[in-house]
Amino acid sequence: MSSLSIATAAEVFDLLRDDLAAIEREFTRQSDSQVEVVTDIAQYLIAGGGKRIRPLLLLLSAKAVGCESEARIRLGAVVEMLHTATLVHDDIIDEASTRRGRPSSNTTWGNAKCVLAGDWLYMQSFQTALAERNFRILDLLISLTQQMVEGELLQMEKLGHLINEEEYFDLIYRKTACLFKVSMQLGAVIAAHPAASDNAPYEEALGEYGRNLGLAFQIVDDVLDLTAQDDILGKPAASDLREGKATLAVIHALERGTGADREAIRTVLADRSFAHVAHTDILEILQRHESLAYAMDTACAYAEAARQSIADLPESDYKRALLWVPGFVTTRDR
Repeated sequence: MSSLSIATAAEVFDLLRDDLAAIEREFTRQSDSQVEVVTDIAQYLIAGGGKRIRPLLLLLSAKAVGCESEARIRLGAVVEMLHTATLVHDDIIDEASTRRGRPSSNTTWGNAKCVLAGDWLYMQSFQTALAERNFRILDLLISLTQQMVEGELLQMEKLGHLINEEEYFDLIYRKTACLFKVSMQLGAVIAAHPAASDNAPYEEALGEYGRNLGLAFQIVDDVLDLTAQDDILGKPAASDLREGKATLAVIHALERGTGADREAIRTVLADRSFAHVAHTDILEILQRHESLAYAMDTACAYAEAARQSIADLPESDYKRALLWVPGFVTTRDR
């Protein structure tokens, strides 16, 4: 591991403040449609905020390998548009009523309009990417979108059923880590000189960083879903269990629990509610088998693997920032 010190949060945001503001403006500009309802839904989603971690990763990746191109701003907006489109569709599929502490867009505009607005955001993101005239960018984005859709379909098939860890990691790779990976790869792609693959060795390392970080991010998300308060989470706690989703801590408890423990968890997954078994009862089972700690330890191992992935990256303030991100991901409370 490099002897380079890890940046602080303040240093990271000082480093990226101007670029992140430019991405926000670009996202707003790209979301402007001649059809008013599309613009209204897009602006509502942008105003909802979010961590903007995917564009942040793309910026750090690009800057870490010497990118000065304005493409980093356009593609930062592209990955956030893609992410936003997936959130719109997820809320419809999950019949969610809140997102980030506000009514979800589908509760305001209805499912039909939001499906189409999500589709529009997907296509707008591809139109923006197409302007780069770079087949590698399109190849990454098309493969990414296919994997995210496959992940959503696979998850729908598994709802209410027990899954093993291998199936869980396949799902969270497709639904979350794949976009982290591609955000990092895009940074290397746009930094490369047009006539040569100067950053090809770095693209693989940066992509591996994104994959590991994305897995850590989703595992932490799943733990927070079980343990955080509604007002901190910005949506009802234990939504995953209510939707019939078995996440890592739950899978761990199922493998180690008593017959009564397994029956309680199976009941909640099948009922998709806490009508017969209380949320507190499930938490007690998870704590008794140290399943929440197991999931967090796994997330921390992936976070450390992300840091190790970029050991050979040239030393810079951007590398220091990339070393900071895994700690932010594993210690957040929402």
